[in-house]
Amino acid sequence: QVQLVESGGGLVQPGGSLRLSCAASGSIFSINAMGWYRQAPGKQRELVARITSGGTRYADSVKGRFTISRDNAKKMMFLQMNSLKPEDTAVYYCNEQLQVDRDSIYREYWGQGTQVTVSS
Repeated sequence: QVQLVESGGGLVQPGGSLRLSCAASGSIFSINAMGWYRQAPGKQRELVARITSGGTRYADSVKGRFTISRDNAKKMMFLQMNSLKPEDTAVYYCNEQLQVDRDSIYREYWGQGTQVTVSS
């Protein structure tokens, strides 16, 4: 059973930085895509950043401030968030589209989320 666990959220002042981590456990044969999403109160979940075989994509609202990265050997994914703004406040979720073995289909997996609050 694949599990994704986020960490690194917290309270930060505007202009500050946070680094989110996503640790994957379980059997993973192949990853098609991985990324970070967020959901603010009363709003729909939205894409923040995503890595696929075609490259990396960022939401316009975070371009130039956030950086997504991965460490395949450690089965980790990161989101470096700089110049944080109050509107970045949300629960952040990691997501991976992966196969657990060569005979399985690709499935979406989600972490439980980590709260990021940007406030003075």
